[in-house]
Amino acid sequence: MVFFAAQVLETVTQDSGRTIMTGQVQTAALTKDQFKTAVCARISVLFDCANGIYIDVQNYPSFANVVITDPIDASKSFVPPTNYSPGGPGDIVVVRLFYQWPLFVTGLGYNIANLNTGKRLLSGTAVFRNEPY
Repeated sequence: MVFFAAQVLETVTQDSGRTIMTGQVQTAALTKDQFKTAVCARISVLFDCANGIYIDVQNYPSFANVVITDPIDASKSFVPPTNYSPGGPGDIVVVRLFYQWPLFVTGLGYNIANLNTGKRLLSGTAVFRNEPY
């Protein structure tokens, strides 16, 4: 189930990122909350989107300037990113979505938790150059 959920999150990240890449988000002047609402409209069953999806959108002048930080600190706590900057035409943009997936069966030597809460942080990432909208 974790693999399926991760794939759904990745697909939603790609689809949502496309709305930034094509300038739909920027021309509509969507706020971070409005963008999250649009993301949540694409996820209906697997996730508690309103309370669990975290959005990180950052723009850069070139691919060489892209910096992707680890949202898990040394104590294995999730540090939610707060960036929301979809950029303008021609900008490089990194869109990341995060969700803390609860794990129910972690015994028998197969524990894939990567957070100190016993959950698995799932992430989806899209990197692209905005179109000249």
